[in-house]
Amino acid sequence: MKKIAVPGVLLALLVYLTTACHDLNVPVNTELTPDIFPQNSTQFIQASGPPYAALRGNFSLDYWFMQTLSTDEAILPARGGNWYDNQNYRMLHYHDWTKDHGWTNSAWSWLSTVIGTTNQALSILDKTIPASAAVKPTNLAELKMVRALAYFMMMDLYGNVPIDTTYGDFSPHPNVPRAQVFSFIEKEVKNAMPYLSRATGQSVYGRANKFTGFSLLAKMYLNAEYYTGTQRYSDCIVACDSVINSGLYALEPRASYLQMFYPNNGPQMKEFIFAIPYDPAASAMSGTNGMMYHARYDVPRSEAKKFSLPFTPSAPESTLPEFYANFNDPNDIRNGQWLTGPQYMNDGVTPITVTTTKKGYDQFYSGSDGSAAYTYQVNLTPDIVLRQDVATFDLGNDEVAWNMGYRNIKFYPDASSTSRNQNNDVPVFRYSDIILMKAEAILRGGTPTLGQTALSLVNQLRANRTTSPALSSVTLNDIYAERCREFVSETWHRNDMIRFGKYEGKWGFKTDANASRRIFPIPTTAFTVNPALTQNPGY
Repeated sequence: MKKIAVPGVLLALLVYLTTACHDLNVPVNTELTPDIFPQNSTQFIQASGPPYAALRGNFSLDYWFMQTLSTDEAILPARGGNWYDNQNYRMLHYHDWTKDHGWTNSAWSWLSTVIGTTNQALSILDKTIPASAAVKPTNLAELKMVRALAYFMMMDLYGNVPIDTTYGDFSPHPNVPRAQVFSFIEKEVKNAMPYLSRATGQSVYGRANKFTGFSLLAKMYLNAEYYTGTQRYSDCIVACDSVINSGLYALEPRASYLQMFYPNNGPQMKEFIFAIPYDPAASAMSGTNGMMYHARYDVPRSEAKKFSLPFTPSAPESTLPEFYANFNDPNDIRNGQWLTGPQYMNDGVTPITVTTTKKGYDQFYSGSDGSAAYTYQVNLTPDIVLRQDVATFDLGNDEVAWNMGYRNIKFYPDASSTSRNQNNDVPVFRYSDIILMKAEAILRGGTPTLGQTALSLVNQLRANRTTSPALSSVTLNDIYAERCREFVSETWHRNDMIRFGKYEGKWGFKTDANASRRIFPIPTTAFTVNPALTQNPGY
C-alpha cells in the first residue's frame, strides 16, 4: 500500500492549510506562530503537501466526470431512478448543462481550491525558507507547477478564467481571455523550468519535476490553435523532445501495459511522468473528495465476488458503441481493460450467474409466471436503450438494464481496500502521450526531429501494444483512434475530441452540435463570490 503521510512536526501547518478557506476571493483570518512553520530542507519539501492534497481532491471524481461523460467515451444513465442525481449525468451526455449544473460548480470550486491553497503555501514558504537555502527556488518552482496545472485544467474546462497569484489579495478579479490565460501558464512554466528537479523515482514520485513542465507545455502547444488561434506544433515537438532526450522514461511493454493501472502501481512504472498518488488510508482535504473509486462506477454489481470486492459496486457507468468501435484489433493488449459479453470468474470457465425472477430479469416481461425464479449468466451488451423513460435518462430497474454497456476496468478493482476507495495512482502525463503528441504535431505540420516521423512514432507505440503488423501509413484519424485506445478513462478524451473536430458530433442520444459547448459556463456560485466575472458566450 502506498502511503500519503504527514510527519507530526508538520501537522499544525497542514491543519492550518487544509482547514482554511481556499476561495480565491474570500479572506482568511487566523493566527500563525513561527513554531508551526517548517524549519529545515526536508520539512520545506514536506510542507508542500497541501497543494498536492488539494490536487488529489476531486481529480478522479468531478474532473473525471466532466472530461469523460461529456464525450462518447462513457455514459452514466439512470437505472430505475438510481443515479439520476438532479440531471447531472444526463446533462453532460446531452450537452445541455447550465450554469447551475452540479459538476460544473464543483469542478470550478475544486480548481479554485487548488489555486488558492497553492497561493497560500507559496506565500508561507517564500517567507519561511531562508533566501540562502539552496532548496528554496526548487520548492517554490514545484508549487508553481502545481498551480500552472490547475490553471491549465481550469482554462481547458472554462476558457476565460480569472488569474490570481497573490495570497491576501481578496479583491474581485475579472476573468481574462483564454489566450491571455494560456500566455500566463506558459510564462509560469518557463520561469519555473530552470529550478525544477530532473530527479525521478521513489523519493520524488507524485511531485512535479522538469519533465512535468515539458509535458504540460507540449499539451498546451498541441492545443494552441484551439486555445489561442495560433499554431504551435513545432514548439510541441521541441517540448516532447526534451522528455524523449532525457532518457528517463520509456514505453511499458505489451506484457505490463495493463499493470500500469493496477492498485500496486507507482514509481516503478516507466511511463509515469507525473501521477497523482491515491491511498484509501489518506485523509481528504476539507471540502474535497480525495478518493479514486473507478471500480464503484464501472464494475457490474454482479461481479463483486469475481474481483473480491468488500462492497457491492454501483455499476452505473459504461461506454458507448461508438467509442468501443476503436477497439477493433483482436491482438491489442488494451482490449483487456474491458468487460464485454458473457461474464466468467477469473478462471475463465465458471460462469457468473445471477438468480432473480423472470420479471426481475426483464421488468417488461408480461407472462403470468413473472415471479418465478430465473437464473442467468451475466452477459454485458453493447447498446444503451432508454427502456423505462427517455426524459429521466432511465434504462429500467431490472437485470437487462444493469447489464447494458461494456465496462472499463483499466483502473483495476482494488480488493485490498476496505472501502470503495482504491490504491491505484492516476497518471496525468505518460510517456506514451509524449510519443503520440509528437506524432500528431508532425502530421499537423510541425518540423520533424530526431529522424522520427509520425508513422515511426505511432508504430513505436503499437509495437508495445499489439502483435498485429506495423502500419504502412498513418493519418490524423489513425492517431485519434490510437489515443482512444491508449488513454481511455485518463481524462484526455474531451480535449482530443475538440482538437480533432469531433466534439460536435452525434453519439448515444446526444445530437447537440453547438460549438459553444466546447467550454463550460462560469457557475452561478462563482458569481456569488466574485461579481467581477463575465459569463462565457452561449450561456
